[in-house]
This record gives sequence, C-alpha cells and structure tokens, in this order.
Amino acid sequence: MTVRNDNEQEPTPARVDPAGVPYLRTRLTPPARPATFLCRERLTRSLDQALSVPLTMVNGAAGGGKSLLVADWAAGLRHPVAWLTCDAADRAPGVFWAYVLEALHGAGMPVTSEIGSPAAAGRVDGGLLARLAAGLAARDRPVVLVLDEYDRVTTPDVAQQLRFVLDHADHGLRLVLVTRAEPLLPLHRYRASGRMTEIRNADLAFTPEEAAQLLTLHGISLPASTVRALVRRTQGWAAGLRLCALAAGQSPDPQTYLKEFEAGRSTVADFLLAEVLDQQSAERQDLLLRAAVLDRFCPDLLNALTLRTDAEAHLAALHRENAFLQQLGHSWYCLHPLFAEILRAHLRERAPGLEPELRRRAARWLRGSGALPEALAQGAAAGDWEFTARALVDDLAIGQLFTGLRAQDLRVLFERMPPTTAGPAADLVRAALALARHDLRHALAALGRARADLARDPGSAAVRLSCALLEALAARLNGSPDEAEEAARAAEEAKADVPADLLDAHPEFTALLLTHLGCARLWGGRFDAARAALGVAAECPGGASTALPRLESLGHLALIDHLTGRPGLAERRARAAAAEAERHGLPQGAGSGIGRLVLAAVAVDRDELAPARALLKEVAEPPGSRDPVTAAGRIIAEGRLLLARGDARAALETAGRAVTAAVPSPWAQEQIALIVSAAHLAQNSPDSALKDLRNGPGHGAVSAVATARACLAAGRLDEARDLIDHLPGDDRPGPAVTVRATLLRAQAAHQAGDLATARRLVARALLDARRERLRRPFAEAGPWIRPLLRADPLRELTYGWLTDAPGSGGPATRPTAEEPTALVVEELSARERDVLRRLARMMSTEEIATDLQVSVNTVKTHLKSAYRKLGVNRRGEAVRRARALRLL
Repeated sequence: MTVRNDNEQEPTPARVDPAGVPYLRTRLTPPARPATFLCRERLTRSLDQALSVPLTMVNGAAGGGKSLLVADWAAGLRHPVAWLTCDAADRAPGVFWAYVLEALHGAGMPVTSEIGSPAAAGRVDGGLLARLAAGLAARDRPVVLVLDEYDRVTTPDVAQQLRFVLDHADHGLRLVLVTRAEPLLPLHRYRASGRMTEIRNADLAFTPEEAAQLLTLHGISLPASTVRALVRRTQGWAAGLRLCALAAGQSPDPQTYLKEFEAGRSTVADFLLAEVLDQQSAERQDLLLRAAVLDRFCPDLLNALTLRTDAEAHLAALHRENAFLQQLGHSWYCLHPLFAEILRAHLRERAPGLEPELRRRAARWLRGSGALPEALAQGAAAGDWEFTARALVDDLAIGQLFTGLRAQDLRVLFERMPPTTAGPAADLVRAALALARHDLRHALAALGRARADLARDPGSAAVRLSCALLEALAARLNGSPDEAEEAARAAEEAKADVPADLLDAHPEFTALLLTHLGCARLWGGRFDAARAALGVAAECPGGASTALPRLESLGHLALIDHLTGRPGLAERRARAAAAEAERHGLPQGAGSGIGRLVLAAVAVDRDELAPARALLKEVAEPPGSRDPVTAAGRIIAEGRLLLARGDARAALETAGRAVTAAVPSPWAQEQIALIVSAAHLAQNSPDSALKDLRNGPGHGAVSAVATARACLAAGRLDEARDLIDHLPGDDRPGPAVTVRATLLRAQAAHQAGDLATARRLVARALLDARRERLRRPFAEAGPWIRPLLRADPLRELTYGWLTDAPGSGGPATRPTAEEPTALVVEELSARERDVLRRLARMMSTEEIATDLQVSVNTVKTHLKSAYRKLGVNRRGEAVRRARALRLL
C-alpha cells in the first residue's frame, strides 16, 4: 500500500463487492452507543494495549457488551480506525477482502490501484495480499482494523490469509477481533511471543461496582447488597443487567421490583405488554399475539393466521420501531424469545382456545410451502397428531426417524403422540419408533394394525411405500429374508404411483430400503444378491441424510468380504464406513457397529490382538438389540479372539450364545461350528472337532479346510489330503481360506516325509499371506512349521511382517500376539494426525485445542480414537507408535 501525496489523484473504489452486491455502509460503521452506556476504564486500559501488539481479541458470549466496548474505545483513538462488521458472506475470501479494503479506504487509507481488488467472490490473489501487507508495513503510523462479529467468518482460507497479512504488515497494522468463538489463528504462538492481548467473558462481566454505576445511569439507586445479589443472579452479563435496569426503572420501587423479579417475571411481562404491545394499534396487537406461536414468520404466513392481507406493512413498521422484532432476511422475521413467551401467555388469557387453532393453520400453511419440520412441530403443538403423522408419512419422510440430522428430534416429538391417535399413518409412526429402539414385538403389532387399515382402504402410495420400508426393517431384525424380499416387491409396486420428485427429495428412503433388504439377504446367505442391494445403497447420494445407511451398507459389505476370506478388502470397506461416520459427525455408537466388528475379526487374522480387543470393547450392543447379523458377527469376532488368546473354554461359551432369528443363517451356523471345532482341537479333542464339523451345516471351502485340519490332528492323513485336493470351487474363497488350505497341504506333505513339497507349499502360503498380512494361520499351524520358518530360504520370506529382519535388534521370531504390531487396524483421520503431531511437540491438551481452533473435549475425543487405532493407552506410547509407523 502506498500513501497518496497531495498531487496524486485517489482512485475511485469499486462500489460493489466481487459478488456484484453493493457495499453495505452499515457494516463499515461502528455501532452507536446508547445514552446509558457505561465506559469501564479497566477494559479501556486493556484495550489500549492493542496499540502495541499486532493482535487483540475480545471474545465473549452474545450480549456481553463486546461491540459497544470496542466502539467506545475506538472513538477516542487518534490513530485511523477501519471498522468491519463481518457477515456470513465473508466466508467467501474475495468478498471478505473487498470489504476490508473498503473499510481501510473509509478510514482515510488510500487504497491505490497497485494493490488491486478481488475479482472473484470465492478467491483472492496472493499477490494482492502481499502488496497490501507491504503497503501497511511501510506506514509510519499503524492503522487499527476492527473485525466485529468475526465468529461469522469460518473459512480456513480467510484465516490463513489474515494471518499472512498480519504477520507481514509489521507495525503498520493493529488487528482487533471481536468474536463469540475462538478464531482460526495460532493464538498460542502470539501469546508465547507476547504479541497478543485478550479480553474474555470473565473480563467482560460487570463487577458489583460497575453494575451500580450502570443502574445509576438508568436512574436507579440500590443498596450494595441488592446490587451484589443482582450481579450473582446475572453473573455480570451485560444484557441481563441492562434488561433488569430497564424494567426496574419503570417501577416506583426498583428494589422491590428486583426482589419480585428474582421470584418471577410477571413485572417484566407487565412492562413489555404496557410499553410495547399496548402502544400498538389493535391490528398490530392482534398480529403480534398470533405471531407469538411461531418461531419465525413471513407476511404470507401471518396473513394465514390473521385472515387478513396487511401483514407485510405492519411487520415493516414494527421492525423500524424496534418493537422486539428481528429481521432474518428474505422477508422472514422472529420475535425476541422473552417477548414471544410473554405474548403467548397473554394470548391464552385474552383468547382461550385460539392458540391450537392458530397452530393448526400454521401447520397446514407450512406444509404447503414445503417447510415440513416446522409443520410437524406446529401440528404437534396443536395436538393435531393425525395431521402430524399423516404429514410425515405422506411426505415420504418416515425414514428421517432413523437417519439424518433431525432423527433424534423427530423421535422425541412423536414419542409424545397419544395412543388414542388413530389411522394407518399414526400406526406406521408407532412402528417406526419401536423399530428405532429395537422393540420388534410392539413394531409388529403396530404394523399389523396399519396393514389391516390399508387392506380396507389402500390409502396413498406414500403410505403403502412407508409400510413396505418398515416391513423390510422388521424382516431384517427378525432374520426373515423371504419377508424382506416380499416387502421390497411391495415397495416397487408402490413406487410406481409416487411422484418422482418426492422420491428424489428423500434419498434416505431408497438407501434405507436397500440397506434393510441387503442385510436380510446377507443373513440368508445370499451373498451375491446382498452385494447388489448393499452396493447401490453405499453409493446413494444425500449427504448427512443417507450417512447412516451408507455406513451400514459398507459395514455389511465388509462382513461379506471377511466371510469369504478377503481381509484386505474387508478392512478397506470397514475403514470407508468409519470415514463415512466421521465425515458426517455420526456418534460413535451409530448403526449396528458391524464395521468395527469386521475390523476386530481382521485384526485377529493378522494376529493383532490388542487392537482387536479394543475394537470389540468399543462396540457396545444396544439394549434389546435384535439384529441377528450383528449378534452373529459379535460371537464370531469374540470367539476367534478368545481362541487366539488360548482361552478355548471361553470361546465355547461365546459360541453357545443364542442368536434370535426367524430362520437360521447358514454362514452364522457354519462360522460358529468352526469356532467350536477349533476350541475342541485346542483342547486336544480332534474327534469332537470332527463330529461338530460333520454335523454342522457347512459344505463350502471354509468348512472343508477346517475338517481337513481336524483330520490331520486325528491322524487321518489320507482323508485330510482328499478333502484339501477336492475343495468346493463354487464359492471362490479368498486368501484367508486358501492360505490355510495351502498350509494344510504342506503339513500333510511334512507328515508324509516330503520336506521339499512342504517347503514349496509354505513358501506359496507366505507369499499369499504377506499381501494380506495374514499371520494367524501360521500361529495356528502348530510346532511343525517353526523349524521351516527359521531356516533359509523360507526365513527371508517372513522378514518385515511375520518375523523381524536381521540386524533389527529384535527377536528372531515375531513378538507375542498380545503385543501390538507395527500396523494400524483402522487408518487415522487427518485431524487425528494433526493431534499426534502436536503431542510429539509436547503441547498440552489445551494448547492443542487452541492451535487447532477446537474445543478441549474434541481434542480428547480425537486422542481416544487415535489411542484405540494405535493400540496404546498413553501419550508417550502413542507418539512412539506413530513414529514407528512413520506417521510423524
């Protein structure tokens, strides 16, 4: 930036921002201070430090008096002051910097053409920022730039650009941020270097002495004890004190008023009714009373409630008069919450019974305008539950009771629906609520009533389609694949009569239906058909609304991969499921947890038992859960882990747990039989193992390999060879099966004295296992394989994944299975890596939170997740583990 001399002509600044919107001068002007504003010298002295440091932050809650404080301080400065009240539009870097340049220009800072101006709303040229910083650095006297309401600027790019200008402007810029939240700047660095001053909530809180002075400005004099009580009550909150002072000032006895205020708020209501409501015309009073039943409103909505057509003019006038009416933009308004509460109470007294009718009118108008969430809330508040349930179902939004950002709120709303509410829509909502809490008995009863009603009157296609969705979920939880197929067919028939735009508006519906169908097919052992449905569900669009079904679909696809012996693919899908949950902020317990169960089972196959235990501990089984796939998956993962740890008795107990389902699952029965047979082998009972396998349902390659292993243990060499040589080829087993089969062939050759063949087969198994990091098959093989693995040439094939490489300083064989390996079961997220890097720099949790601009609790959550993924329990262990994995 260059300073214009007297002979230079100042360039004419652009009158619109890069988005083509004219500059709003109100954003470039400090707020006016009311006559009752109290200048607090202790805060002013703190702000004076802003002139000697690059960065000053005034951070406090809404109504804390931040903006007025800074505006009053800035008004007394001799330095040039540029003021910008930030807006949501400033998330676009080009708009933000255009406004900054306009603010500087308004403060008397000539912005020459050499600096330029942003050409696009979404970006700003780095050269422009460099020229701006250089121009500021060349100034003899600094300019004070105040960014008010900076918490509205949430774009990381803007924060990085602001930091660049601040760091390179040297003494020419003094930045003051007025914000409700921590800005995205490395505050700990500015603090550590002494280049920052701060004023926070605790500083902004009024002291009893300051509160007394504020009350005096309002013409109120109170005893010190009453003032102290008021400060304790409000915790020194500026807006609260001013409201009390304003209300008490209208009372002939302020001290008595404040005592009543502490006991109730009737005097505040009297004041607002007298000073605001009673000052309006009859038409405006009626409009305000009716508007009080709404969270927000526009002229057309209020016209529907007043049955008039004059709402637009009245709202504009009320807003101009500051009648506790706030403009939200696009002709929408809202009342001050306290004023609205008082108006509602007054409405009930003035016109008993009118409020429910107003809410019914609002609900119907809102539904007609496409504002379904608000329509449901108004319908419920009116007690019109038949309309509310019908609106949810007819809009095809019943899936939102299970997934999406509003699922919990919707469930809480409809839990209030009385049991007397009749109709198929109400019964479908009851069934959905019961299914959401895994209450299959009540869900089936409600579905039965809905089906009976629909048999008499088919109703709308949306009702029939919603019924089919819930029947598919019930069939999934009941373990009934055929019933799920029937529900899917019913859904396809109903879809033909549903408008395409309604289906497009609710992608969660199709995602949920396909997920439930795929899970039911999976339970029935129809893997290919399950993949087809789950694969489509996993690719469904919809963002947060379909995050849960995508998570579930990916997790169940991972289970299929694991069951068919493909741990690498299973791990990738399960990680993708975890990433899906993290990307959309789903809670850790969201969904069935099947993805984490798969990761635990994969970890056991890789002999990574510590991470496997951590994953199993993390997946809590919901109370009353009826999902048979998850129940069977938990038994399998726990049973295999117990076997790997050498606890055969506990593995047998785990395998004996019942899985409730309408029909048995072939793969669940087979996998549980494999656990039982392996436990008997561990107990030196090969005959019992053979009996379990031969009496079991398994006829595929997995069961054949397990039977061959039992035959070898029982000394039946020829029978074992025959089984291995004639493995079923129709199920295309993956590496986890083929590696075990190859090792059994090697064991049979070894027992027959054919060492060359045994070595060749073990070499093949090592090569196949290395790609998938399958270590458990070699631990299960028994003592015969150890001499082969220690000798060349096989020893070289084990280096780096099964045993330590020569000269590594480690033991000749792999560490015990209980020790975590140099591998992670689940990939660390980018944010978890950020936290680990700061751990390695010996930063505290609070410092990490400040540096990353997140809360301390968020940092703790990331640490807990990283510990679990790394299989550690302490900070030092996490750093050492991350370095060993080359993550740092």
